[in-house]
Amino acid sequence: MKVNWQGVFPAISTQFNEDGSINYESNARMLEDLIRDGIDGIIALGTIGENASLSPEEKREFIKHTVETVNGRILVLSGCTENTAEAASLYAQDVEKLGVDGLMLLPAMVYRGTDREVVTHYQTVARSTKLPIMIYNNPVGYGVDINLEMTAILAEEENIVAIKESTTDTRRLTELQTRFGDRFNILCGVDDIALESLFLGATGWISGLTNVFPRESVTLYKLARAGRIEEAREIYRWFMPLLRLDTIPTLVQCIKFAEQIVGRGSENVRLPRLTLIGEERAYVEQVIAHALETRINLDKYNID
Repeated sequence: MKVNWQGVFPAISTQFNEDGSINYESNARMLEDLIRDGIDGIIALGTIGENASLSPEEKREFIKHTVETVNGRILVLSGCTENTAEAASLYAQDVEKLGVDGLMLLPAMVYRGTDREVVTHYQTVARSTKLPIMIYNNPVGYGVDINLEMTAILAEEENIVAIKESTTDTRRLTELQTRFGDRFNILCGVDDIALESLFLGATGWISGLTNVFPRESVTLYKLARAGRIEEAREIYRWFMPLLRLDTIPTLVQCIKFAEQIVGRGSENVRLPRLTLIGEERAYVEQVIAHALETRINLDKYNID
């Protein structure tokens, strides 16, 4: 199974009302804005989408609404964050029927499995669905590193087609490409090493801060892919303080607060998360204010 997952994929937030219910109208507006600004696809119900805070019914309804809103204009991938392989397989089968284009699959949550157990989890889910699957490898966040030997076993599953590489070690991209060639689409999953990863051959970028500054993200990606290094670095240097917000424990709150500041959403989150207060809130306000004051005129790059 071959896919062509390239470009910029924001991991979208799930918008909530003040009472904690899902605000589908706000999510639809957000999707329309992102599509207008040129993104290539989205990841729904990833970490930033607060997957684990939604009920099984809410997850499926959210995906249904997202697929219907997008209506085939961009790729829609769904995060799959479940505690067991059985639950993950059922979820994969349900969202396949709802029309998603693929699955971003995490290891089983709560229990930190051995290498053999993690591989079995991925094999079980892959064999339960025809959807193309992206491995989400985030040992920093989830304590499991899907290493090269594990990846070699999973390469035997035809529908495991991509890797969201989030080890924060850019050497892993080269190791994956050396070992597996073009067997997998490899996408960067860490905002503050995005440019390095693209220069090293990543086909795409799954981003948190793209929700806030999508046009800058898309322009950065296109410049990098075109080999226009100095121009890409100019945007990257401006972007870096923002991108750092994606790498801290409160990344969800930071990104949703930033969305609120620029008029793209609400900071409302669900427990166990709480909205930002004090110095952390002030810092995000400061970073966003500086970014808006020094924002680069993207028209000068003249890039399609």
